Amino acid sequence: MSSFTSSSEPAGQLRPVLDAGAARRAVGFLWVFVATVASLLALFLLTVFLLDPYDSGRSPLRLKEGVRPQGPRTAAASRGRDPAFNAAIFGNSHIQLASPDELKAKTGLAFVSLIAPASGPKETLALIDWFLRHRQTPAKALVIGIDSYWCTADPALPNDRPFPFWLFSRSTGEYLLGLLRYDVFEEMTHRLRYLLVTAPKRARPDGYWDYTEGYEIQGALEESGRQRLGKHFDTSGANATGPFPAATQLAALLEAAPAGLPLVLVRPPVYRSALPAQGSAEPAADAACHAAFRELAEKRPLTTLVDMRLDSPLTRDPANFFDQTHYRQNVARLVESEIAAALARLR
Repeated sequence: MSSFTSSSEPAGQLRPVLDAGAARRAVGFLWVFVATVASLLALFLLTVFLLDPYDSGRSPLRLKEGVRPQGPRTAAASRGRDPAFNAAIFGNSHIQLASPDELKAKTGLAFVSLIAPASGPKETLALIDWFLRHRQTPAKALVIGIDSYWCTADPALPNDRPFPFWLFSRSTGEYLLGLLRYDVFEEMTHRLRYLLVTAPKRARPDGYWDYTEGYEIQGALEESGRQRLGKHFDTSGANATGPFPAATQLAALLEAAPAGLPLVLVRPPVYRSALPAQGSAEPAADAACHAAFRELAEKRPLTTLVDMRLDSPLTRDPANFFDQTHYRQNVARLVESEIAAALARLR
């Protein structure tokens, strides 16, 4: 019995030693794994930073100008710093059909369209800031489309669709953190091809995007589309008492803009079914929002408000619109003429 006990004791004494060795090897493997992942991540981040997938200008390398055709949210980083432009138009699809070429012909200014469809004031403020701080010479004019999104009372200026705020951030750290995304990883293949091909297909530098064909495909001009056009759509902003933080934040941003910068605020036309319904709370909300931006225009030098959101033969004709808030090319020409006339008055 004692012999059995004596032979079992060494094995029991060795087990803790073996367990401690296995633990050290496991910890060592873990550190090697972590170091490898960190090194690969750092190498990826360095590569992405240097190749600058959205042409933000942050890379120290001299790279090919522009970006491949892509969505306006990311392409705006390249367009917004292009020295070929000295004026810009901002907003969403409600002013998207205003053509930079047409505006240039009417004003003599080189316009770039920094439109982000389905966006609101938060995105627009980021793009205005980006455009202004990347001018080698002072900008000559800004045009901003003001719709119901600008009427919100929420100071956070909530946005419904994803937007790469990190791409336009003043913080290098925020930009680097933003690069650690799967969609950026996917973009790198396209970026390498764009940089290596002699004559790659480039996104339109001035940012113009005509959505007419898309609406025609969706049947906006068919009878069913015209029936939808007649249904009332509330675009008042539903904020009759304020505050209007979008107007306040815009005014604050423009305080840092170069002196003498003309600004045109545009309330784009909407079809009559999207105008405030009489006998409801909509007229008061619409008037309050209008007043907030009219006050901004009155207080800031070289600023004017162009209000095309009116009941008129233009807004009563269904042939002028695809839906309640998106007009056709003939109306876009009128919007451009109003912008040009407003800029002429400010000079």
